[in-house]
Amino acid sequence: MNLPFEPQRQTQDYQASDAAHHIHAFVDQKALNAEGPRVMVRGEGLYLWDSEGKRYLDGMSGLWCTQLGYGRKDLTAAAAAQMDQLAYYNMFFHTTHPAVIELSELLFSLLPGHYSHVIYTNSGSEANEVLIRTVRRYWQVLGKPQKKIMIGRWNGYHGSTLAASALGGMKFMHEMGGLIPDVAHIDEPYWYAQGGELTPAEFGRRCALQLEEKILELGAENVAGFIAEPFQGAGGMIFPPESYWPEIQRICRQYDVLLCADEVIGGFGRTGEWFAHQYFGFEPDTLSIAKGLTSGYLPMGGLVLSKRMAEALVERGGVFAHGLTYSGHPVAAAVALANLKALRDEGIVRQVKDDTGPYLHTLLHEVFGNHPMIGEIQGTGLLAALQFAEDKATRKRFANENDLAWQCRTFGFEEGVIIRSTLGRMIMAPALVASRAELDELVDKTRIAVDRTARIAGKL
Repeated sequence: MNLPFEPQRQTQDYQASDAAHHIHAFVDQKALNAEGPRVMVRGEGLYLWDSEGKRYLDGMSGLWCTQLGYGRKDLTAAAAAQMDQLAYYNMFFHTTHPAVIELSELLFSLLPGHYSHVIYTNSGSEANEVLIRTVRRYWQVLGKPQKKIMIGRWNGYHGSTLAASALGGMKFMHEMGGLIPDVAHIDEPYWYAQGGELTPAEFGRRCALQLEEKILELGAENVAGFIAEPFQGAGGMIFPPESYWPEIQRICRQYDVLLCADEVIGGFGRTGEWFAHQYFGFEPDTLSIAKGLTSGYLPMGGLVLSKRMAEALVERGGVFAHGLTYSGHPVAAAVALANLKALRDEGIVRQVKDDTGPYLHTLLHEVFGNHPMIGEIQGTGLLAALQFAEDKATRKRFANENDLAWQCRTFGFEEGVIIRSTLGRMIMAPALVASRAELDELVDKTRIAVDRTARIAGKL
């Protein structure tokens, strides 16, 4: 156990300095400055402590990333040892280093056999930036330079850099300058909100067929790739119907469009499989990875390429004019290597699939299956979403569902649990090392937050 952290300054002093120097992510900064952010000072396992000494169970693994929880000595030891040996070198100038080589050997031993190469980045956003250029370069090498257009999904999320936000379908991000040419979008497969009278299977196929319609509208000769998260993360942790991904894969193969999976959230055991596309049963051409690659201990991401793409780029592509100063950073690579070894050798992914994942979802259905506030429970492994509903029989959503969900999130903090709110859905994704007792606590405190919200909404 880490020793308690004794803040050297008062919380208000930290908050004032934070307000003077920082613009936070996805928040009204003026309002945050008036309220003052929580100052987190320590983490151990699934728990965090703020500067006032309040303890929180982190039900979101930070941002879907601390797979092994906080305070893992093996990861910090790996970082320290690598810093002592080789704190930094790059992958320019015809050089490489052992840490990144050993990481890639382990990574590809965990991946399906049709992948062979990776371009390392510092984040998921960067991985999706690199994706666009890599996909376009691939088609250039094959003599089809006109294949430039990328198709994404409305309400999908692929990062907050310019090209990544354009790939995503968050319209409010587009309105803030997040658009580039040659990017199109189709609808998300959100049956609960948009399925109408269709069955989930019918709706899934209809959503998938929008991709075919968009490809034909744009001309298959102009479309480079389709990018999507296997399940939508920041857009609400939305699982598509089972009919969706087989049809998407058929369409991509039929029209010679690359199928690109954003595994930034879904990768590294979250669903009980090593990668979310394995859970859904499809075979992408590229994988964007990050977050769980290092359990969030250091920034690292990557773009994984299929053998056919890598062979074309290596054997026929000549110089590929790309590069990042910190691509394959030795310290990040050493931490990622230690992290993946722990996930593998401690049987954590198998535990999520066979034990703690089923336990969490059984518990959620017992607690919320008949709750007057909850219309649907989605998820698998150690991730789940609770859909707020005003009328469960008709799937009618609250007109103010975002406000209610935000209030529920706030109640969660008050109760000592961190859960996320998105579009009328409460999301949880605890660390993969969560015990049954910790999952009990997560669900119980979430129940209290939902009950408090239900009273405001007049449902209890």
